[in-house]
Amino acid sequence: MLDKKKDGRSAGKGGRVRTPAFVKNLRGVRDWKEASGWLDWRGIEDIECITPDQAGVARGKMMPSKKFTSNTSLALPSAVFMTTISGAYPEDGGGFVYPQDDGDLKLVPDLSTLCVVPWESDPTAQVICDLVRQDGQLVEFTPRNVLRRVLDVYAEHGLKPIVAPEIEFYLVHKNPDPDYPLTPPVGRTGRPIGGGQGYSIAGVNEFDELIDDIYHFSESQGLEIDTLIHEEGAGQLEINLRHGDPIVLADQVFMFKRTIREAALKHDIYATFMAKPIADQPGSAMHIHQSIVDAKTGRNVFSDENGEETDTFRHFIGGLQRHIPNALIMLAPYVNSYRRLTQGTSVPVNTRWGYDNRTTAFRVPRSDPAARRVENRIPSSDANPYLALACSLACGLVGILDKTEPDAPAGTAVNQDEIELPRGLLEAVALFEADDALRRILGDSFVTTYAAIKKAEFETFMRVISPWEREYLLLNV
Repeated sequence: MLDKKKDGRSAGKGGRVRTPAFVKNLRGVRDWKEASGWLDWRGIEDIECITPDQAGVARGKMMPSKKFTSNTSLALPSAVFMTTISGAYPEDGGGFVYPQDDGDLKLVPDLSTLCVVPWESDPTAQVICDLVRQDGQLVEFTPRNVLRRVLDVYAEHGLKPIVAPEIEFYLVHKNPDPDYPLTPPVGRTGRPIGGGQGYSIAGVNEFDELIDDIYHFSESQGLEIDTLIHEEGAGQLEINLRHGDPIVLADQVFMFKRTIREAALKHDIYATFMAKPIADQPGSAMHIHQSIVDAKTGRNVFSDENGEETDTFRHFIGGLQRHIPNALIMLAPYVNSYRRLTQGTSVPVNTRWGYDNRTTAFRVPRSDPAARRVENRIPSSDANPYLALACSLACGLVGILDKTEPDAPAGTAVNQDEIELPRGLLEAVALFEADDALRRILGDSFVTTYAAIKKAEFETFMRVISPWEREYLLLNV
């Protein structure tokens, strides 16, 4: 028989204390009692309470661990989630009204995300928080809640999405002066990294020590990397994550971005998730693999009992084709994002789909029926992972509900065909605001807030004179 000690730990006949299993969890606990034990066992001194803003940047507060477990109320101003990437505020209009009182939103820690911060010198932990109003209602325009809203609509129809993101990024020389172009870093050979290294093991080995740190940091946080490869660009890498629940995977991408940046800084270089950081190199994507399962049985509803494609599968693709151009602002959120979307490259600029065809926007990889899925190849790596997943899943869901039929699959390369996506930020915002079907799923308050932010970011960009303008206009016009 085991006796229970006063602190909740188990003791055997010899009086030896058995450590509770939960304190060894790399990621997540069930309740506040377990959180206290988890923090004590690790000697954690500080807690970072973080949440993603509209850009996917970590916002929040830091506090001593003892204060964290003492039922402390946490809050952030609502304005934090209405600012542009440069910290400016949008103008009222288009349904958006800036709150005059700038009232507080409450941070509610999701203890299933509790983990260490491995790059900090002092024992530190982090936890992702949800945002609620003072009455406890979820704040509908914040990214994690937007994704949750989409998943709730799936649940109402007995469905559950499964996703697997792939994130590309560049390693570049430190560049404190933004007037200068980014350049590839020097690897372990002492030579600048060149392009054309797709799937090269030697290319990965150029950054052995940095990649080891990425793996170690990730393992310490309970983050699972499926594979890591070198992409085509000079110093461009890609990390693939295992498939799972959309909120869990969005959380992982959110934390991976932070992890990779910190690992790179440790080696005195930058990691960037800009969509097109270097002019003559490929852009960086965040491809999203998606399937839908029956919430009760777990069966992939893209395949029937005979392993054939279902109407739901076709309608999901039809929804992507019909609505992704209207929601592109959530997948390509900045002026720079549209520099990646060019003809004649592996980046899709169309709304076509096909079987194992990487020139299409929506690729269906070869798989057995149970793993039938659709890969959305349009999102860029600068997208907020919560909003990118919410966007792609919402478009597919509208197709399922409206029974939208797709066109015929493309059997040839279509990356030279006419561009079928918005060519710039303002065009994308206008289409976004006009899609009532998406607005109903994503929520009016999110659509108006996000559109206002993007319009303000475009106006900020227009104040900057580019090198192209100085080169070709200065003495010629």
